[in-house]
Amino acid sequence: MLGCDGKGGVRRWLTLVTGMVESLCFTGGVYGWASLVVVLKDESYYGWLCVNGTGLNGTGLNGTAASGTQVLDCSAQDEQFTLVFTIGNFINCVMVLSNGYLYDRYGTAVARLYGIAIFTAGALFVAFSSAALSVLLYPALTLLALGGNMLLITNLQIGNLFGSQRSTVMTLYNGAFDSSAVLFLVIKLMYESGVSLMVSFGSLAACSVIHLVRTFLLLPGGHIPYPLPPSYTYGVTCRKSQEIGQSIVDEALPVQEKSFWKCVFSRLFMFQLLWQSVMQLRFYMFIGTLNPTLQRLAEEDPSLVSQYTNAFAISQLCGVLFSPWNGLIMDRHKGKPRAAGETEAEADLRAAVLSLALTALLSVLFSVCASVPLLPLQYLTFILQVLSRSFLYGGGNAFAMIAFPVVHFGTLVCLVMALSAVFSLLQFPFTLLIDGLLGGDPLLVNVVLTLLCLLAFLHPLNVHLHCRKLASQRCQKAGDYVSS
Repeated sequence: MLGCDGKGGVRRWLTLVTGMVESLCFTGGVYGWASLVVVLKDESYYGWLCVNGTGLNGTGLNGTAASGTQVLDCSAQDEQFTLVFTIGNFINCVMVLSNGYLYDRYGTAVARLYGIAIFTAGALFVAFSSAALSVLLYPALTLLALGGNMLLITNLQIGNLFGSQRSTVMTLYNGAFDSSAVLFLVIKLMYESGVSLMVSFGSLAACSVIHLVRTFLLLPGGHIPYPLPPSYTYGVTCRKSQEIGQSIVDEALPVQEKSFWKCVFSRLFMFQLLWQSVMQLRFYMFIGTLNPTLQRLAEEDPSLVSQYTNAFAISQLCGVLFSPWNGLIMDRHKGKPRAAGETEAEADLRAAVLSLALTALLSVLFSVCASVPLLPLQYLTFILQVLSRSFLYGGGNAFAMIAFPVVHFGTLVCLVMALSAVFSLLQFPFTLLIDGLLGGDPLLVNVVLTLLCLLAFLHPLNVHLHCRKLASQRCQKAGDYVSS
């Protein structure tokens, strides 16, 4: 029998490990979109948009004519796949706000049941799609992203079970989310071995049974609080004692100082939104246009494009290795003496400055490398992309847990995602600008995106000034107390 201790024991570690597997295999697969596009092109999804030199319809493989004597123009097909990714991510980021509210309002069990249902629906949409039903990709990508995001949100709270390693655990889960982009590479490799899309995505849908079992056996019906009350327990064998622990949590809720709207209109939240928006746009632009970019740099060589696409997908596995570094940076002060009068929350906030600044720096370096039209350099670009992206979402979520009341965590994190999605809509007009006025040369757009990434440094600067202000107020109060 598994123990019921929320602070230690087999149950806590089993919860952590199974959550890692779930996050790694299911939550962020849509960000491996470039790998799936190769398969979809082979299956002639939106193939009617390819035209040959005479303007007649053609049906080629990976952008080449069936006869091998004439190259097809598949730029319209590429734009359609970019549109699927852009719209799918936009709708996901807007609707994800409902995920946060559902999680905060109704707890883990209800939120996960909803997430599992829509993830399963998304997988079935792809399984039953075809070249004639290419339009099903739009709802499929949205539902897969939205369902995966809900699984991630409910897993992030597991960090609260590990006290002083909370930020490290949270960033580890976000790294697993980033690495799960390899899912579509696995599907691509299986397809090349003869496994159909219907079988692959049908199997994904069937795995929902595992998610359901984990929901009821290894996660609470409500939320995992922080810090943990002495009697807090969770899990199917602990329902009676969990009610006692949850009542303690509920009694503690009125102690929270900030209301939801006070958090939203704070400078910390506004700069957090700016920080995530500019870097997220850069990542979405890179992922959404990766396939046509590789085609251009590889001079339309299908085997070379496939090689670099596989390299990109494999590099995403590094997210789970890189992300804990960020958590260790944020948790490095744990156990060390704090300044006189400094609270744990203030110390956590001060420790986040380095993480936020390092994330911005990595994003700028990634953007610069992505701007250089040199194919071998893209290997370094892939590494910088996954490194900066794992720091972005892991550090961003950990910062939200530190800076704002835990009862608003889900809604605030999802609100940032929803609002930053509006900014990310610039991805598609940027793509049209490259294909149109710029004649396929993305240099100008890449320069603009790099300059936008520089704005991310404003967030760590604001947090630093905020921490200095808190320290100044503390010293002033101490001086007033001594003088009185």
